[in-house]
Amino acid sequence: MTSLDWLNRKALWLTRDLAAQGLTTANINALVRRGQLVRVRRGCYQGAGRWNKLTSAQQEVLRVYAHRAIGASLGNESPVYSHTSAARLHGLFLLDPDPLIHITQPSSVSPTSHAQDVRKHQGRLATAEVGLRSGILVTTLERTAVDCSRIFQYRQALITTEHALRLGADREQMRQIVAELVNHQGVGGARRVLANASQLSESPGETLTLHALRSFGIPMPEQQVCIPTRLGDYRLDFAWWELQAALEFDGRAKYFNYEPTAKVLFEERRREKALTELGWTILRIEWADLFKEAELKERILAHLRRAGSRRAA
Repeated sequence: MTSLDWLNRKALWLTRDLAAQGLTTANINALVRRGQLVRVRRGCYQGAGRWNKLTSAQQEVLRVYAHRAIGASLGNESPVYSHTSAARLHGLFLLDPDPLIHITQPSSVSPTSHAQDVRKHQGRLATAEVGLRSGILVTTLERTAVDCSRIFQYRQALITTEHALRLGADREQMRQIVAELVNHQGVGGARRVLANASQLSESPGETLTLHALRSFGIPMPEQQVCIPTRLGDYRLDFAWWELQAALEFDGRAKYFNYEPTAKVLFEERRREKALTELGWTILRIEWADLFKEAELKERILAHLRRAGSRRAA
């Protein structure tokens, strides 16, 4: 062990904590320059050994905790973290989110940090719309999804809202929140998102695939269809039962932070073979396909035509 291994024993170090360990401002700056210490935000650090093991999403969560740690060290009351900050704390899927710290407060005046990366939203939150997560105040899953929908573009909002529903957000509570925010900025977009959101999508790719299918104006498939095979049940992302045609989105590695092992891939192919023995055909698409809509539509239509011809034969 080197003499600096202790830097990785703690999640966050305030400047005063490092000073208590004998480090001067010059020492701290030197460690940052050498890549041994990471400045999470001004006045708050983490050992590079810990930081480098975090995913980008986990690093953004840590930035929120760093903001709160600095505020607490100054004696400030905890703000309510909202919008994308709350979404990060809830572990919600986010597509191209901003890097800001979002807080909601009842007035425009607050002792909370005025740093450029802090976005303050003025508004009154009901007691039922606020909870604790790892010791800090955060908007509930339902309020968070609605707030994100008010500032996001439609597809971004759909991804976050569908994940919130998947995690157990109450749709009726979300409808009530939207109703109470009538005439507020972005509430029309939030209403549209909630009207179209499915609680069955398991990844951002599935959310955008469903959105694309709707826009194509083709017969809609069922989501998360379970088919019994000789090797056990096989769950399809999308299925047209009457045609025995399926659509699968392949994007797990990008959005779940793991690469499928050779064994997992082998077992999946075995189950797929068992499914084809029953007469099913599968079209697999990837993330890049979602941005070639005309081509994707034609591929899906061709897939359905082939399946229809096969069934008619």
